Amino acid sequence: MMTNEIETPAVVIDEAIASQNIKAFQAYCNKHGLNLRPHIKTHKLPHFAKMQLAAGAQGITCQKIGEAEVMADAGVRDILITFNILGEAKLKRLRTLSDRLERLSVTVDSKVTIDGLGSVYDGAARPLNVLIECDTGAGRCGVQTPQQAVELAKCVARYPGLNFDGLMTYPPAGGTKAVNDFMAQTPELLKADGLDCSTVSSGGSPDMWLAHEQTAVNEYRIGTYIYNDRSLVEHGTCAWSNCAISVLATVVSTPTPGRSVIDAGSKVLTSDLPHLDGYGHVVGYPDIRVASLSEEHGVLHHNESTPFTVGERISIIPNHACVVSNMVNAVHLLAENGETNEVTVAARGLVT
Repeated sequence: MMTNEIETPAVVIDEAIASQNIKAFQAYCNKHGLNLRPHIKTHKLPHFAKMQLAAGAQGITCQKIGEAEVMADAGVRDILITFNILGEAKLKRLRTLSDRLERLSVTVDSKVTIDGLGSVYDGAARPLNVLIECDTGAGRCGVQTPQQAVELAKCVARYPGLNFDGLMTYPPAGGTKAVNDFMAQTPELLKADGLDCSTVSSGGSPDMWLAHEQTAVNEYRIGTYIYNDRSLVEHGTCAWSNCAISVLATVVSTPTPGRSVIDAGSKVLTSDLPHLDGYGHVVGYPDIRVASLSEEHGVLHHNESTPFTVGERISIIPNHACVVSNMVNAVHLLAENGETNEVTVAARGLVT
């Protein structure tokens, strides 16, 4: 199917750009001695997870067990789930999942979470790898001090079915110094208590090209880099030409000279602003603003010389690629010859 045959609104992924993005950051990690563990929350596709692994990634990152189950079904065998896993049902699913993998890791930031994992993995043939999540400025999950990290690591070590594997953080953009300060202290404290810190994992797409400046880190997790989006362009991380994802939309109305309406609203572009003005970048029209969204309509503001006609198709690079991927059942992979292949978003909507 050619692009002009796709029903709109639709999410289109340029495979050549995505492939180049994968290769470029893998080369960067190879150069700087970083293990790359890409986060599949951006694409949610086994197709791209396998491409990332083939390029040299050591494994993948998932946010929920459901995502990890999809990737395990597709043959991925090394998965990190960066989430506190609680509750009997989820713990049983986690144990079942680990029996299918060569390596499974999770993160924790409380003794309650550790105790739950320890009870399920008692007598396990293969221990579960556990990383202590550390808050280095993002203000989300994570222990607040190196001393708290050490105390939790000792709790992990008391359970024979758990293996303390190291530390994990997700810093805010510009958070390199805080990561270095926290991660320089903590492994030394762990060593004093006889605990080996094999993995120090950090991540984040905005500062991806500065990852090597986090000198205590040996693993980097990154998701958006495969597609890139408006937020990363505005941050200076990439160029528009590095954006593999776009939303194909049709102009359905031109009610005034300064306003056009498209068939892509919040159900596709999402209302995620990440501190930006407007809801996307109209390709080829940098001065046009995606001013507002309702569920099924997007309203474009432009000068009084209306650039569009009803029925015309336009492409919009979204503010945030990850949430757009989760809004559609399928994406259209665009080949260099202009043909597209519709692929189901296998890990879409898996929130448990």
